[in-house]
Amino acid sequence: MITVERTDFVSVPVTDMARAKQFYGGTLGLPLVHDDATWPEYQLGENVSLYLIDPTNVGQPFTAPHSSSIALRVPDVEAARAELEAAGVEFAADTLDTGVCHMAFFADPDGNALMLHRRYAPVAA
Repeated sequence: MITVERTDFVSVPVTDMARAKQFYGGTLGLPLVHDDATWPEYQLGENVSLYLIDPTNVGQPFTAPHSSSIALRVPDVEAARAELEAAGVEFAADTLDTGVCHMAFFADPDGNALMLHRRYAPVAA
């Protein structure tokens, strides 16, 4: 069995790199750690990066956006949601309270699924 140490990065397919960079860097305010026209990289917390990828640059078509949400941990889901809504981001529904966490679902301009997330209760044993 292999040993997985951590997730290093998540790739997100996009159709318009300039628009995607504006959304992830400008609207979401993610820190740009490597500015590359082909593989721009944004920092997600302490140890995970998000790479934007135009699949056509590697000989693949853009077939569909990610449909399983990338959960972005924030200190306060409602405050982050209000800030994004003020910037024109539309959310899919009301913020969900699962009894252990808050989640608010939205998408990037290419339809890739994203979620604001904050766990407020300990994991059950």
